[in-house]
Amino acid sequence: MPLIPEEPQIHESAQGPRATPASGRIAPTPRPVPGPRPAAPSRPGRPGPLRPAPPVQRTPRDVAAKPAPSGPAADAAAPATPQIQLIPASVEGALDAAEEAVDLLLDSGRAPGDILVITTGEQHPWAAHELSFGETSYWAQHDTGDDVFYTDATIAERAASRSVVVVAVNGGPEAAAVSALSQAHSRAGALLIVCGDPQRINSVLGAGV
Repeated sequence: MPLIPEEPQIHESAQGPRATPASGRIAPTPRPVPGPRPAAPSRPGRPGPLRPAPPVQRTPRDVAAKPAPSGPAADAAAPATPQIQLIPASVEGALDAAEEAVDLLLDSGRAPGDILVITTGEQHPWAAHELSFGETSYWAQHDTGDDVFYTDATIAERAASRSVVVVAVNGGPEAAAVSALSQAHSRAGALLIVCGDPQRINSVLGAGV
């Protein structure tokens, strides 16, 4: 602790009254910091000054909606008929080829409910099994549309349109092939796949199906 030098002892009578040491001085009172000045009241009858309104924000000009194309150009842009693919197969192998086509469609991302399979000869085993429980239950599954649906040319007229229709020309009379291809062509929304003998299929397609 630093030492404080002592003051010399001087008698008051000789030196007069002692001065108040600096440490005993009263510190001046700090001046208060002025706060925000209150707004001057407006004079009676005269409103106070008004702040100018902010500038109106401009919005981008609306782009006029283009009308939907119509006429020959629109007809050319939207395909009127589904794309047709032919998978060569014998009468005995047409159903297997159709099954492979369905598997490829499902693997490529097609939903099962998008696919309809029509046979011209013997029924697909699934269709034969489901029809054994009655047509009501069979067509109820078709109307639900959750899975691949199999039918044959004799009752395919009841089937609704689907994005992809696969036809297995696995026998049956010529009239059955014509009926199956005609119904498949009218029900396929995007793609029609035909599995069978190319010569027979081309002759049926060339007949105006």
